[in-house]
Amino acid sequence: MSDSGTHDPRIYFAAERTFLAWIRTGLALMGFGFVVARFGIFLQEIVLDRGREPVQSFGVSVGLGVALVITGVAVVLAASWRHVVLISAIKRGEAIAVRPSILALLLALALAVVGLLMAFFLIHARGAGASPNSKENPMQTQNQNGIITRSSDHSVDETVARVQSLLEQRNVRLFALVDHSGEAAKIGLKMPPTKLLIFGNPRGGTPVMLAAPTSAIDLPLKLLVWEDAQGKTWLSYNDPKYLQARHQIPADLVQNIGVVGALADLAAK
Repeated sequence: MSDSGTHDPRIYFAAERTFLAWIRTGLALMGFGFVVARFGIFLQEIVLDRGREPVQSFGVSVGLGVALVITGVAVVLAASWRHVVLISAIKRGEAIAVRPSILALLLALALAVVGLLMAFFLIHARGAGASPNSKENPMQTQNQNGIITRSSDHSVDETVARVQSLLEQRNVRLFALVDHSGEAAKIGLKMPPTKLLIFGNPRGGTPVMLAAPTSAIDLPLKLLVWEDAQGKTWLSYNDPKYLQARHQIPADLVQNIGVVGALADLAAK
């Protein structure tokens, strides 16, 4: 480059635009890193929505996210240093070698790897989310609120009686039976048969509440028996996996609250 070229403002403007483009790239990497770090929560929601075991992907997604944020910072620092070196070379009238940007190539390769890993985790989570019992029990559904609902072959009163009998056989205490429809009738309102059973065993529930104190807001266990507008009876209860994730209940104690599912299945048949 000739000495007179060093005074051409277009050269400096071009260098400045390149520098600002790298700054934007660094900032985008930092923002993308934050998204990737929270990606594990997105996967968790997908799995919980299907009533399956939570996917332990938080460590991987957080690690990738932090790596991307650090990469963004490194890009900003490297671009700043490169800009200073470039401007100094232009001022000295030195020839600028035109060659592929190693920084850009490495960055593109790193982003491609991260994208492939995210796609793998997403596919894995969706596969894990498919319930293996869906063909065996097509009437069981899971909604976004962590509530499992399944149909019953009996009326509301018959289903409630079956639940009470099963609890008695297993020495599980029935703390309360709330007749929502009965209370509505007392004040002249019509409501389809709707009854809530609240039950539990201190031997099973106490260790859970000691390990996860906030779980006491959802315990004792609850089983709602209700009738829809078409006269069909349904049983609804909190998904134990949802309660585990909500209160961080240790995996070895989930079985203490998992009895509600087996109870509902037996009462519905």
